[in-house]
Amino acid sequence: MNYFVEGLQGSGKSTLVRKLSEKYPDYKAICEGDYSPVELAWCAYVDKKTYEEILDKYESLRDEIREKSYEEDDHMIICYTKIITDVPGFHKDLEKYEIYNGNLDSESFKEVVLRRFQHFNGDGNIFECSLFQNIVEDMILFQQKSDEEILDFYKEVKKALAGKDYQIMYIQTGDIASNIDVIRKERSDDKGKEMWFPLMMGYFDNSPYAKEKGLSGTEALLEHFKHRQELELRICEEVFEGSYKVLKSKDYILDKNDLFLTEPDEKYAEEVRAYRQEFIDIGDHMDGCGGKLVENCNYKGIELNVYRMN
Repeated sequence: MNYFVEGLQGSGKSTLVRKLSEKYPDYKAICEGDYSPVELAWCAYVDKKTYEEILDKYESLRDEIREKSYEEDDHMIICYTKIITDVPGFHKDLEKYEIYNGNLDSESFKEVVLRRFQHFNGDGNIFECSLFQNIVEDMILFQQKSDEEILDFYKEVKKALAGKDYQIMYIQTGDIASNIDVIRKERSDDKGKEMWFPLMMGYFDNSPYAKEKGLSGTEALLEHFKHRQELELRICEEVFEGSYKVLKSKDYILDKNDLFLTEPDEKYAEEVRAYRQEFIDIGDHMDGCGGKLVENCNYKGIELNVYRMN
C-alpha cells in the first residue's frame, strides 16, 4: 500500500506523514524536496548535457550535487534544496529547471508527470502532497487549465496508476482564512516581520492566471485556495472513488489497530484535544516545515520567490 497525504497549505500534512511514519516504521516517508519516484517539487529536472554544464558551473559543489542527484531515463534529477550552501545564486539558478512555475509547456509537463506515475512501482511509501498540490497549482495558475481539463488529466493519472495499491488521505480545511492567519503569524521572524505571506502573495499575484483575470490581494488568494480545495475534492469523488478518505484538518485520530483514520466521537475527545495540541506544539503550519525541515524551509523561503514548500 502507498499513501498520498494531500490538502491545502497548513492543513497538517507534515504532522500526519510524521505520525504515520512513527506508527509504521517500515513505511518510507517522502516529503517535498526528497527524491521521489512520483513528484518533482523542489528538484531540478535536466537532460544530461545540462547536468554536466551545472557541474562545471558550480565546480566547488560538484560532489554535493552528485550526492543529491539521481539518474532517470535520459534525465537527471537534482534535489538542489537539500544542498545547503552560501554560493551566490545557486538555488535561484536551479529553480528554473523545476517542472513547475510554467517552466514547461503543457504537453511536456503532462508527459513528464504521467510517465513518472506510470513507471512508479513499489509499496510502503507515504507521499506528502505528491498527487495534487503542486500539479494542480501549476495547471491552474500557470497553464490556466479549466476544471474540466484538470479532471480529464487526472483520469489519465488514474490510468497511469492502474495496478498499483494506493489510498489518498485528503485533509480538508474548514476555515481557510483563519488557517492562513495562523500561518502568517507563525511564519514571521523574531521581530514580527512576515517572511512567508509576502512571497506567497507575489507568487499568486504574478501568476498568468491572476494577471489575466486582474486578481490580486489576500481575498483573491483565499478564493483561489477555496477553489483549489473544492476541485481536489471533486477529483477524489469523480476520479478516485473508493481510493480516498477525507479527514477534517486537525480533527481526526489514527485508529489504534490499523492504518485507517477515524473521525473522532465523544469517547476519543481527550485524545483529539491532545492531538490538536501536538500540531501547535511542533509548529506544523506549512507544508514540508515540520520538525527537521524547518531550517531548510527558512533558508529557501528567504532566497527563492516560491511558496510551494510553505
